[in-house]
Amino acid sequence: MSISEFFHMGGYAVYVWSSYGLAFVVMLAIFIKPVLTRKQIIRELRMKYRQQERQQQDNAQAEN
Repeated sequence: MSISEFFHMGGYAVYVWSSYGLAFVVMLAIFIKPVLTRKQIIRELRMKYRQQERQQQDNAQAEN
């Protein structure tokens, strides 16, 4: 079996390689999506924490 026969796959290369490509894209998305979601959640939590700190400082200044 030669390399060209392997990549041709008996005439089914389009179906085989496209399914490999699609599976690769799906697996890549499965690994990347949680990382991006985690970063977004951390960013939102930091922003809320800063807002709460500002409100507490404003309230403390208003009391004085």
